[in-house]
Amino acid sequence: MIAFSKTLKLSASVFLGATLCIYAAQAPQRIDVSKMSKQVENVVVPLPNEIFGALNKLGSVNWREYVRTEKSNNCTERPRVALLLGTVIADGFISVQAEDAPAVKEIGQRVLFLAKQIGVGNSITPHAKAITEAADKRKWEEVRQELDRTQSSVQAAMNEVQDQKLSQLVSLGGWLRGTQVLTSVVTKRYSPDGAELLHQPDLLVHFQTQLQGMPEYNLPIIRDIQNGLGQVKPLVDAPKISAESVRKINDITTKLDNGIVTKQ
Repeated sequence: MIAFSKTLKLSASVFLGATLCIYAAQAPQRIDVSKMSKQVENVVVPLPNEIFGALNKLGSVNWREYVRTEKSNNCTERPRVALLLGTVIADGFISVQAEDAPAVKEIGQRVLFLAKQIGVGNSITPHAKAITEAADKRKWEEVRQELDRTQSSVQAAMNEVQDQKLSQLVSLGGWLRGTQVLTSVVTKRYSPDGAELLHQPDLLVHFQTQLQGMPEYNLPIIRDIQNGLGQVKPLVDAPKISAESVRKINDITTKLDNGIVTKQ
């Protein structure tokens, strides 16, 4: 099994990338994930916002359909809060894709609330304020930048107090929510190009390795995610990801995402 020394960061920049370049380009004959990614150690990390842009080139997407603003049930376990924070930040980027200002503002406040729960609220307060102001003015690029800074600040603050494992769970929560939305889009309008975006076997191994190093977090949701990643891994490792595989991945990630946002 590959050993990794760095924390994988599916940060807000992961959701941004170079979307403008993709929108300006011609629709690809085949989407090459490695060309819209960054590499951390031996892991290729796909850039979700670039992926969203690629999906738009394959066919328009009604991003408002995927906006989620309802508050999740409050939880006190720090690992659950970290996972939830990752999903909420991911929801922020989806709301920006939909240009939904009220949703973005609500999510900004939710991020601040969750960050305070795990002791890093002070580093997030200025970002939450800037997100609200930029959303009011419909300055979406500024919102994206502040979301980027938000996750970077959260993870830097947690790393400073030796909470790297919680930082990893923030990344994992964001990846699960992003994958759930991606598979929802591809399931509705399957294409081999869209399905190719899910070809991330090394990333699955990385997350599995991280969770194996967290025996102290013996929570039902953590065990569910470990089992779920084990089910997803062979599906994304196939030479060609079928429509049925995309649907199965969606079922698994939807269940895990619901498990994160719903009090167990």
